[in-house]
Amino acid sequence: MLINGILNPQVNSLLARVRHTNMLVIADRGFPFWPMIETVDISLVDGVPTVLQVFLAVRSNFEISEILMAEEFIKANSSGVCKAFADAIARITLRYEQHIELKKRVPGAIGLIRTGDTIQYANMILVSGPNESGRDHIPMLSSCT
Repeated sequence: MLINGILNPQVNSLLARVRHTNMLVIADRGFPFWPMIETVDISLVDGVPTVLQVFLAVRSNFEISEILMAEEFIKANSSGVCKAFADAIARITLRYEQHIELKKRVPGAIGLIRTGDTIQYANMILVSGPNESGRDHIPMLSSCT
């Protein structure tokens, strides 16, 4: 029996199948359903769990080379929300693109973890692989409104 780390067997199974350069999506509750990729829905109620909570749990045992997020996240969220994400993402390369472009990448992902998050544009695409010490880290999250 697992006693620490990620306890959800479906999430563990999904993570075990992600290989070098594969993508994993952590999405909010409103993100579209993609029938062609495996979705593990762990949403419970609004805000439970959040994208950030799932990211922090995954990050502890998952090598992430970069994170992709929608550039709309910056304009849609408060400085407090942006700081929380910036602190969690620290030292991982972060790239922004338009939300519509981000969604075009989803069919190429190994899977998607759906959360109950209600934060606008909080969706993340994690690209697996070694991180180059955040050398390309772009700390734009601190510029939220």
